[in-house]
Amino acid sequence: MISASTSESAFAIDGSNGPFAVVAERLLNFALFITILASSFVFVEPSPHDALIFILLLTCVTAHVGFDRKLVPLLLLLLLWLIGGSLSLIQVGNEEKAIQYLGTSFYLSVAAITFACLFSEGNAVRLAIMRRAYILAAVVATATGYVGFFHLLPGSDVFLANERVSATFKDPNVYGPFLIYPMLLISMELVTRGLRVSSLAALAFLLSGLFLSFSRGAWANFAVSLTICFVIMLAMTRDPRMRGRIALLGVGAVVAAALLVIALMSIDSVYQLFLDRAKAIQPYDIGPGGRFSLQQLALNAILDHPNGMGPFEFARVFGLQQHNVYLQGFLVYGWLGGAAYMTIVAVTLVLGLTAVRVTAPLQNYLVAAFAAFVGEVCEGLIVDTDHWRHFFLLLGLIWGLTAATINYQRQFRS
Repeated sequence: MISASTSESAFAIDGSNGPFAVVAERLLNFALFITILASSFVFVEPSPHDALIFILLLTCVTAHVGFDRKLVPLLLLLLLWLIGGSLSLIQVGNEEKAIQYLGTSFYLSVAAITFACLFSEGNAVRLAIMRRAYILAAVVATATGYVGFFHLLPGSDVFLANERVSATFKDPNVYGPFLIYPMLLISMELVTRGLRVSSLAALAFLLSGLFLSFSRGAWANFAVSLTICFVIMLAMTRDPRMRGRIALLGVGAVVAAALLVIALMSIDSVYQLFLDRAKAIQPYDIGPGGRFSLQQLALNAILDHPNGMGPFEFARVFGLQQHNVYLQGFLVYGWLGGAAYMTIVAVTLVLGLTAVRVTAPLQNYLVAAFAAFVGEVCEGLIVDTDHWRHFFLLLGLIWGLTAATINYQRQFRS
């Protein structure tokens, strides 16, 4: 594995193109920091992050950020996804809510391509800025969650949803997964740079926030992501001493997490809510109107509607959402859009798995992004993730860093 200090200093900004280039790059870095920082503030739709993406895109243009040809497949697949969604709007006419839904899909596609272009150049400074902004956003969101859960301020219930922490998100099931990528970055830093009190404190702080979301999907997501992250690190490390260190830290992390959960459950309100949420099957999972029966109905609806039903139509007809992003892809975006979405996920998994095996600068960012992406792909089986902003950040990171890795290999060979 590449150490964090090595990866962050692997590339430097070239300021030889004059003062305008330096100013444009600084504006870009500032826009990137603010955009990532605002990604956790999604109380309303559209959120501030949505508008900031287009400002970030503008700064990319002024800083002459290029479009790598290796990103063309992602661009084409996202276009097919959006075309499928546009055709499905025929089913619902001019409903403002449905049009806004597709508008969000368009904005997220722009976000994914923008991030892919930003990181395809292998610019370590941009990645470090993204990392700091994301961790800060996660810490701020988690802090608001603590305020809400323990009722530290008047009106702090706004940070809760059915007694579960939703923080600055609308849904605990979105807040929980948002924390996973920065937690993986911090975990890898502990492996590569050694134990630091500040990193350990930040990790414990975020892990407690994840637990208080009481999202079973987010818990499983984190378990899958962290396991994949450590397995990749073990597989890529040739030094026996480093392998032993990774294994030891992995065991230590499990023990520490268990102790942290035990400590949290000493609080009566946490314990009672945990007992309720820890059940493998919830009342809304089973029965004629449950999640699993709705997924069966969704399969039939897909066969009956090759052009899709349009946004929110399945819930209107059957009473609830089917809670499966892959079924959602066909129901909302039609066969064309659903197939495009499935292809995006499959190709991204293959690309990421191929790229993480290459020892290259900035590899740690890619390993963490790939592991978190796999976790979200798995969680998509039980929840709709097609409008999660951090999902499209991970998508852009994997494609951009894969392109940067390929370019690095070519330069290394030459």
